[in-house]
Amino acid sequence: MGIPVSLILIAVGAILAFAVHQSSNAAVDVDVVGWILMAVGLAGLLLSLLWWERFGPGSWGWHRAAYPPDGGPYPPARGGYGRRRTVVEDEAPGPPPP
Repeated sequence: MGIPVSLILIAVGAILAFAVHQSSNAAVDVDVVGWILMAVGLAGLLLSLLWWERFGPGSWGWHRAAYPPDGGPYPPARGGYGRRRTVVEDEAPGPPPP
């Protein structure tokens, strides 16, 4: 469940809990369903923010590897792709002038 789905669940739950009125002899209490949807949406939102890479443990400095004292290479990036390779293609020479 992502952030948009969580926000939709919170919005639908708030509408059911605060804006919908039902008769007194209904089989399902719409207010309780709204509160449950808001709770599930809030839990999903918090978990999405916790697992989001920008707000995850790596951005706050947890599990950060130390640099080697001899000035060696940088530690590998977390979940990175390794080294990047750039390919430069030269244009083929055209036909000789007449």
